[in-house]
Amino acid sequence: METVAVAGAVFVLSLLGGFGPRWFAPRLSDGRLHDITGISAGLLLASALLVVIPEGFDLATAGQNSGFTDAPVALGAAILAGFSLMLVLEGFGVGHDIHEEHHSHAEGHGHGHVHHPSSMGVVAAGLSVHAMADGLAIGAAALSGETAFGVLVAVAVVIHRVPAAFSLGLFALHETVDRSRVALGVIAFALSTPAAILVTYLVLDEASDRWIALALLFSAGTFVYVATVDTLPAIHNPETGRRSVTMVVLGALMFAVVFIAIDQAFDLSHNH
Repeated sequence: METVAVAGAVFVLSLLGGFGPRWFAPRLSDGRLHDITGISAGLLLASALLVVIPEGFDLATAGQNSGFTDAPVALGAAILAGFSLMLVLEGFGVGHDIHEEHHSHAEGHGHGHVHHPSSMGVVAAGLSVHAMADGLAIGAAALSGETAFGVLVAVAVVIHRVPAAFSLGLFALHETVDRSRVALGVIAFALSTPAAILVTYLVLDEASDRWIALALLFSAGTFVYVATVDTLPAIHNPETGRRSVTMVVLGALMFAVVFIAIDQAFDLSHNH
């Protein structure tokens, strides 16, 4: 029931983020949107490095017959696989570069070195693929046996998805596409993570800790990729670089503080 509630909350927040530009775009400056993206990327990066990866390693090595004692490289390979998949998708145009794209639209100038997505459908498909990886992480975290850990991962993903959904809606707002297609794209994006959460939970429900650990580590690799892709264009920009770095670090510190507080309260350093 908790997993279904999380999936429902992700869906609602993604819808609000996707349709939000119709009401909030005039009030949201380019700089503020950069800040939100940076903070959410910092949260996502910290969740991968402080929670998801350690939990994945803990699950994988807890059992005496886990199978990873003699092949620890498999754990690193799972992280690399998640990162590499996102990289390959980006190379084939199913990418996550919309965050920088909407800033150019908002300012009304050229796109510079940023690749312009060819259509609303391509943008929605690219973000939806990334969103499925988010769902994999939340679903696997829900099966880890630690509620507080699952909540931490879910919160980091949800906070990151709101600006991603907003970016999708803002891109659509600046593109001359049919409103029904815009709505379908936003709804498909909003459904992708909840669907992945439920499918992951059902598929891995009877699985061993080994497979849950691999799913967590794979999703951690996607987290690291998405967090860096979200922020590197702004960091490389001399006008926004320092502030963007500050926002990423601030988001990571915020997550670290919350994690330490929850760890003290619930003792997340448990043994499986």
